[in-house]
Amino acid sequence: MASRITGSRLGGGRGKRVRVYLDGRLAFSLEAEVAVEQGLKVGRELAADQIKALTIADSLQRCQLAAEHYLSYRPRSEFELRERLRRRGFDGDSVAMVLSRLRERGLVDDMGFAQFWKDNRESFSPRSQWLTRVELRRKGVAEEIIDQVVKVINDDDSAYRAAISKARRLPLSDYAGFRHRLGGYLKRRGFNYGVINHTVERLWQELTIGV
Repeated sequence: MASRITGSRLGGGRGKRVRVYLDGRLAFSLEAEVAVEQGLKVGRELAADQIKALTIADSLQRCQLAAEHYLSYRPRSEFELRERLRRRGFDGDSVAMVLSRLRERGLVDDMGFAQFWKDNRESFSPRSQWLTRVELRRKGVAEEIIDQVVKVINDDDSAYRAAISKARRLPLSDYAGFRHRLGGYLKRRGFNYGVINHTVERLWQELTIGV
């Protein structure tokens, strides 16, 4: 048995949702874009299967909006985005459809994400090839992508760039203290003993020349 749309009203608060009234009672609400796309208007009759289709379309639209909002801050891996949407309560079919759409638009691309992550780290907080690999693995990036991205990281160069500003703030009156503090700083960024030793020696010599 069909129900007739007897009213619709734009809801308040965040977002643009339309409240739909069937036979004089509030029945459900939809994203305004879905309501427009589906041509909902007063007087139209809706069968049960049409109402179900509308709720599915609404869930998909809300999932899409949530994904785009999450991506607006920075690129995300597909794993990150999928987990975020699932935690928001969206069903698997909606999540899969949204991810497919975003891949087609180039908004979800694990190779691009991994490159962004590596470049961002190298620019603002250099760390070892090993630690960058661990971070990308935690983001759910495939090993073959990680291999391609991290292989260009030069640990000696990264360690030097990571350590130079820190080293300049350390007292130069005590080599043991300088080594301990700078070495610990580099260890937390995933560098191995050999790289740490070479970097500490290099910076100590550079900073103590003429002192």
